[in-house]
Amino acid sequence: MPSKTEPLSPKELAANEADRDRGAELLQSIREMKAGKLSVVHSPATEARQKTGLSQSQFAALLGVSVRTLLAIARTNPKALLDVAGQ
Repeated sequence: MPSKTEPLSPKELAANEADRDRGAELLQSIREMKAGKLSVVHSPATEARQKTGLSQSQFAALLGVSVRTLLAIARTNPKALLDVAGQ
């Protein structure tokens, strides 16, 4: 199994997804939310965008990319978005 910093291979990802019970995961999440056991965690990319006060669409337009590309950048290089947001 790869370390936490290595992405899963397509085969590993498919195996992981096949074993998931999304319904059970959703119910468990709802129970945890009701019990106050969950907290919202924002990625550096989300924080950068929120500091600008822009929506995802507006932030993507500012960068001259689609929202899909913006999210891809956020996954692969969140520091780039922090730099754009002036951090």
